[in-house]
Amino acid sequence: MRATFHLKTLAVAIATLSVASMTNAAGLDRSGQDITAFLQDGTYAEAVYTYIDADVTGVDNDGNKSGDIAESYDFFRYGVKTDIGDRFSVGVLYDEPFGAAAKYEGDNNFTGVADVTGAGAIQTIAQNSADKTQDKIDALQNKLDTATDPVAGLVYQRGINALEEAAAGFDALNGSPSIDAYNNLIKATKQSISEAQQTIENLEGLGVLTGENLAEAQALVESNKADLAQSEAARDAVANLLSIDEATNVEVRSHTLSLIGGMKFGNQNQFQVYGGPVAQRLEAYVKLRGNAYKGATGYTSHISPDQDYGWLAGISYSKPEIALKAALTYRSEIDHTLTAAEYFPALAIQGQNPNSTNDFEITTPKSVNLDFQTGVNPTTLATAKVRWVPWSDFSIRPPVYTQASNLPLVDYSDDQWQVELGLGKRLAPALAVNGSIGWDSGAGDPTSSLGPIEGYYSVGLGAKYNVTENWAVSAGGKYLWFGDAEGSLPDGTIVSNFEDNDGYVAGVKISYQAK
Repeated sequence: MRATFHLKTLAVAIATLSVASMTNAAGLDRSGQDITAFLQDGTYAEAVYTYIDADVTGVDNDGNKSGDIAESYDFFRYGVKTDIGDRFSVGVLYDEPFGAAAKYEGDNNFTGVADVTGAGAIQTIAQNSADKTQDKIDALQNKLDTATDPVAGLVYQRGINALEEAAAGFDALNGSPSIDAYNNLIKATKQSISEAQQTIENLEGLGVLTGENLAEAQALVESNKADLAQSEAARDAVANLLSIDEATNVEVRSHTLSLIGGMKFGNQNQFQVYGGPVAQRLEAYVKLRGNAYKGATGYTSHISPDQDYGWLAGISYSKPEIALKAALTYRSEIDHTLTAAEYFPALAIQGQNPNSTNDFEITTPKSVNLDFQTGVNPTTLATAKVRWVPWSDFSIRPPVYTQASNLPLVDYSDDQWQVELGLGKRLAPALAVNGSIGWDSGAGDPTSSLGPIEGYYSVGLGAKYNVTENWAVSAGGKYLWFGDAEGSLPDGTIVSNFEDNDGYVAGVKISYQAK
């Protein structure tokens, strides 16, 4: 005789697998976009709070400790649905599907003054200035070689002497790059220009320097003044870069509201198709600091909130006599047009405006979720969840950063696969417990230095207590073993290594159900 496991009997055995699951996963995945609240029978409502505390530590390429870069992170999930007759259902679900919260600590290549990068910027400026000065020397030398007027020859020779002195100063600065040395060079250059101006005025007063020769001498001085102004601007930009004494930090937040309608069909209403529109709000904040980010150090981006729309669709199957439910849910990509206020200090060193505000596109990824449960015996329920997200198609490309570096700010090499298996057991009429194990593939290794985790393995425990026939309280926790990962820059440069990290997730849920 076949066993029958009525859903009403088994309802209490469905413990808190969804309270603390699908969190701190690959890419920016957080909530797992759980749909199971809509699949409950009758009128159902839930409110879920989840807290994540991960210990993610590593070292930079110089062996300096990163500190715990994973900031604690929490989010809420709400859902309400009701049946309209035997065939139709409507519901609203809220969750926070994507997010990140990371900040480096201590003394390492992701924090503090980017002294190595600043010195490198000074060397680049010095080399470029020396090359430009040599070009001017060569041009004057050609004029000197063909000059027939002794006064003109004197002007050209004086100009060459001043430029050779400046070139020697740039060579010395290249060898010993520092703001102090840079300031001394600018001071010496100003003095040289001042002396040249005084000499021109004296020779003009004596009537020695006139006409074309006077104009040539004045043009040389004005050209040197223009070069000095550029050099001072570059010096100021480097000094500003070296004044930034902060830590690399990133925060991403999202909010999603899904309006769902479903229709059951089949001779026992065992099938259901469902779907509806999805509204999603996205915002982010990024700081890149320290020597690790090379020319991008000091970059800051405020990405203002934007709301855009997508959709979801799915199909489910149920067999109440064995407490079987299966659901396959697809969520579409959502295209966001966001406004990024960017600051890129390296552009100021190149004589460009470092501040810019522009619109750009971010497309949050599509996903597929498979949810499955079945009764094992009248007091035991087995569950399984599978999730796929194509993070390899995702990137964040703020306009100024992307144009300056020709690279995305964030991208991933692999798609995410996530699997969770659970077993719930009713211990008493109003009490059930559950256990779960899980695996997340991660989104590639090396991965972004802003989230250096390569998936995880997990084990979880939970309990559910039916306070009344309709109200229940659930609580659960999960321990995570994170996969080792190398942190990299968008150009592929490895800048850190993270090993032997872990974390935990805790959650609580209050639910109401009337069948």
